[in-house]
Amino acid sequence: MRKLKMVLAAGAALMAVQATGAAAQAMAGVPLIERAKLFGNPTKSAAKLSPDGKWITFIAPRDGVMNVWVAPADRPDDAKPLTAEKTRPIRQTFWSPDSKQVLFINDKGGDENFLLYGVDVATGAQRSLTPFEKTRVQIVGTSETIKDRILVGVNNRDPRWHDVYSLNLASGQLTKVMQNDGYAGFLADDALNLRIATKARPDGGNDYFRVVDGRVEATPFTSNTLEDQLTTAPAGFTTDGKTLYWVDSRGRDTAALIAQDMVTGNKTIVAQDPRADIGGGLFNPTTGRIEAYSVNYLKNDYVPVGDAVKADLAFLKSQNKGDFVVGSRTDADDKWIVGFDPVTAPPATYVYDRRAKSLKLLYVSRPELAGAPLVPMQPVEIKARDGLTLVSYLSRPKGVSGPAPMVLFVHGGPWARDGYGFNGYHQWLANRGYAVLSVNYRGSTGLGKKFTSAGDLQWGRKMHDDLIDAVDWAVKQGVTTRDKVAIMGGSYGGYATLAGLTFTPDTFACGVDIVGPSNLFTLLKTIPPYWEAGKQQFYKRMGDPTTPDGQALLKERSPLTFADRIKKPLLIGQGANDPRVNIAESDQIVSAMKAKNIPVTYVVFPDEGHGFARPVNNIAFNAVTENFLAPCLGGRAEPIADAMAGSTAQVREGAGYVKGLTATAAK
Repeated sequence: MRKLKMVLAAGAALMAVQATGAAAQAMAGVPLIERAKLFGNPTKSAAKLSPDGKWITFIAPRDGVMNVWVAPADRPDDAKPLTAEKTRPIRQTFWSPDSKQVLFINDKGGDENFLLYGVDVATGAQRSLTPFEKTRVQIVGTSETIKDRILVGVNNRDPRWHDVYSLNLASGQLTKVMQNDGYAGFLADDALNLRIATKARPDGGNDYFRVVDGRVEATPFTSNTLEDQLTTAPAGFTTDGKTLYWVDSRGRDTAALIAQDMVTGNKTIVAQDPRADIGGGLFNPTTGRIEAYSVNYLKNDYVPVGDAVKADLAFLKSQNKGDFVVGSRTDADDKWIVGFDPVTAPPATYVYDRRAKSLKLLYVSRPELAGAPLVPMQPVEIKARDGLTLVSYLSRPKGVSGPAPMVLFVHGGPWARDGYGFNGYHQWLANRGYAVLSVNYRGSTGLGKKFTSAGDLQWGRKMHDDLIDAVDWAVKQGVTTRDKVAIMGGSYGGYATLAGLTFTPDTFACGVDIVGPSNLFTLLKTIPPYWEAGKQQFYKRMGDPTTPDGQALLKERSPLTFADRIKKPLLIGQGANDPRVNIAESDQIVSAMKAKNIPVTYVVFPDEGHGFARPVNNIAFNAVTENFLAPCLGGRAEPIADAMAGSTAQVREGAGYVKGLTATAAK
């Protein structure tokens, strides 16, 4: 029997070598896509129309750093830069309601203390609108009818809670509206009156209180428990304040869009889908009433409510330019920004003229990828061992129909989800010769509360079983071979990588952990103070560090506890300023591995936080990653060369384990 097992094992190994060789041969004629074309700055991104329709803004490089640009709406080629950030890229902008300023948020070195800034379109003058230290701003409310002010929340008094202020956009004056002594958040109407306050419950759910004349009522008018917490929330008022929209899973599995009459309390179901939660909607800029909703099961889709935008959505679908997303809309609602994603070509952004029913190309986000050997993404449904359906996404190397080495690319959160569309990591890894599989494991959101709640207290157990089941599926489907699978991901995906190499040490050939927690007890101990309202949810869904049973569970599910089981190559990337997953999470497991003489490569970026926002740093880490994966899986790699030179990367351990890294790290 032993001899038979040895023969079978040898046969399987020979088949794996043959499969890898066949995949490599099929890829021989496929050009290598440069890392910089996938992960460098896009040419332009995040376009928005001003409410009055006179201007278009977008984010584009200025001296190599993403900054805000503005152009007349009828002359988009006459754009000029409005900001001059030198190091930290600007990633999120929005217009002031009066169309006079572009507002943006930014942090320092990845600390996630986001402050609010405003730039005057006419003069180019920039100022900080929340000039505080160690403060994180929230946008509480904006209005379609009140143009000169907005509501913001700042936690400079107590880092746990955001006090609400009225911000005068012209003068910059902040006037306190409400001191926050324990509320998770507030919802305002179009008159910028606070109407609802949300407070976390001990069971992990939320209580919702009416706010009347600036006072929070003592008794909640509605509540939800833990199972509905991630799938139930108010979505906003109509402009007249009479109707409140909810995304609501109470009494059902998938979240429906519900309209509630604020006088009678009556609720009406506007939209529902048995496959997935209602994800959002298109609301009329003037009335605030719903005109279409979006639902994302395998792909995202817009469904009209009534006839207001029915013809527009039909026209956009008929263009066959790929899945689309409707961005900003003018107050007159005559122009929209629409982004199209063909997946096998770089995404493009258009200005849609509703009256003319015409599209005008504004920009292609990465024109250097036009004509590149990009690959399609295939939505697939994978059955877990207990029958749950795992919505997943598969990309295969170009020209490869048989087995290829595979990277299981695990999303973060875990309360988030993977979706269909152009994905730089899928394209990059597929171009290097790997199949790439992303799995919405239990605990992921958007697919109903039962699916999300199935992940409660299942970190490193059933959530991880789903990933193993997905690997088994890929092997059975001939996508890959069992000995040529790597695991990679960021945040929870980094945790899953460490779990994969410790809890199932023979399953994966190697792993890449990006800002992943190794010790769940210390992770919960060091979460940011402004996550105070969500603590009970963490405890209920992960394990309670304040109880002996919870402490035992967290220790049992922490990869650090089993670091001595690691026997496959591991690469770790970490931002030194990460407020979510403290650098100690990576330091701990690296130290534990060193104590056991287990090899590890460890790269730290001193100017980054939870992930790598600066393209030079992202490119540097990906250069290390692909040269780490190549000998493990047998794929191809663009040499590291000078990719590290412009970054702040510190190779703290294991430079010698990655080809081309030793000399680079020594410079």
